Amino acid sequence: MDGLPEAVAARHGVPPEKVHPAPVGGANQVYLLGDDLILRFPRARADAPRLFTEAAIIPLARRGGVLTPAVVEFDATVPYLVTERVRGVEAQGVQDARLYENVGRELAKLHRVPPPPDLPVDRPAPDPWALVSDLRAEGRLDQDGAEWLAGWFDRLAPRVPIAPLRVPIHGDVAPQNIMVAGSTLTGLIDWGDAMLADPATEFAKLPLVVVPFALRGYGGINMEPRVLWHHLVWALARLRDPAPSHDRHWSAPPASRLLGLLRFFATDPAWRDLA
Repeated sequence: MDGLPEAVAARHGVPPEKVHPAPVGGANQVYLLGDDLILRFPRARADAPRLFTEAAIIPLARRGGVLTPAVVEFDATVPYLVTERVRGVEAQGVQDARLYENVGRELAKLHRVPPPPDLPVDRPAPDPWALVSDLRAEGRLDQDGAEWLAGWFDRLAPRVPIAPLRVPIHGDVAPQNIMVAGSTLTGLIDWGDAMLADPATEFAKLPLVVVPFALRGYGGINMEPRVLWHHLVWALARLRDPAPSHDRHWSAPPASRLLGLLRFFATDPAWRDLA
């Protein structure tokens, strides 16, 4: 959209020399408008609904006390979204316990807000036993490994609700969407994946090594089996698409989730009763 960033910037009193493309963004193109504003617009028509989701959920999240930048302007016809700019850097590589406790507290606030109309609803998760069976049939698992995994799901199943209450979730609380200054949380950004879902799903976007800190801040009771269930199912599902990925998020490479599970259970005894 040639000229759009400069036109939007001018409306907010930002001169053209202070309009710069940002080296981030997946579904959206992102521009910095001076020091205080961010402009985002979809790269393709198919990505536009995500921007509408953001425009709907962000004001409700802020009303609920969630630390996230405010919507300054939303144009539904173009469409584009202007928000405040958050100070800080992405939490990539940060594993500070206090930081993730604060992330958990923010998520607890979010999960209590009333959902906006037409918020997308999470799709049903894959049946893990069928997934394990398919992976065995495709030659991606050996028989002993498949039986062991099926047994793991057998042990977890009684501790995982069949139909958990759905709440509004951010949907992509990964480190690149957690902004920090040092170890201080400055905001949650990028709400395009917000949806109604099991709140435990929220914690499956975080590396498992920091999940106990986030759950401590969240105050969730007996959520560990549900969170582990999601991590394990998503790790196995990734084996069906083993193509390498250089995307920025931690779980993009095919083996990352499985290695995260291995690392967690090898170093942290807290969840050993769930293994």
